[in-house]
Amino acid sequence: MDVPGGRLLVVDDGGGPPILLLHAGVADLRAWDAMVPGLADADYHVIRYDARGYGQSTTDDVTFSNRADAIAVLDALGIGRAALVGNSRGGQITIDTALEFPDRVVALVTVGSGPGGFDPGIELLDEAPYEAEAERLASADPVDGDALADLDVRLWADGPNQPVGRAPAGVRGAVREMTRMQYAPGHVSGKPIPLEPAANERLAELRCPVLLVNGSLDVQYIALATERLGAALRDVRVVTIPNVAHMVGMEVPAKLNELIVEFLQPLRPWS
Repeated sequence: MDVPGGRLLVVDDGGGPPILLLHAGVADLRAWDAMVPGLADADYHVIRYDARGYGQSTTDDVTFSNRADAIAVLDALGIGRAALVGNSRGGQITIDTALEFPDRVVALVTVGSGPGGFDPGIELLDEAPYEAEAERLASADPVDGDALADLDVRLWADGPNQPVGRAPAGVRGAVREMTRMQYAPGHVSGKPIPLEPAANERLAELRCPVLLVNGSLDVQYIALATERLGAALRDVRVVTIPNVAHMVGMEVPAKLNELIVEFLQPLRPWS
């Protein structure tokens, strides 16, 4: 579907109350492949899309709003209100969207995510070596996209300070393939417009129910961001899944589906 300055690949499955899935920054809509059948079988209309500059979606080098793109996807399908599920960067976008368009959002599920503008105020030692290596690789000429993709896999699929190969081979390979595209020569991502004021300053405005899910092997920032959200939100549930890192929906899709279906059941139906 066309959006101002870009084109989005949108896929939808099933019928019933709509759920919009937003992928992580090291992924695209394929990250939800293992979850879609279960959610559709639970009688949900499951919608997912590649964000601008990810997967098969494209963008010109323009400023744009990720919140507006999410709402445009719902509009194109004739959907008034949806539950939003987002992993990592996608989770931040779901929070921002609920703040900017509260009448369009029934509930939020964030997975390994946090609010825009959140600063934990401490040094995050588990991420520091990966960030330093990413800066070194990104500053090389030419940029070593393969090495950057491998680094993403080690941090986001395996988890910080975990053995290389801890995550299942299928998960590691899929994350590598999806994130490698971000480092292609000439790749255009556009310029996302941040929410102002940032979500971290506006959490009291969130009125919808929120489920926060994270993995026990994820980066420290996610644990701290989850604490921040859990303390600030009015209607919130927090679940930490053991022995899972950042890509929860890829490692344990059935478990995440179970949590989402249980969380949303009391809210049915909506449209």
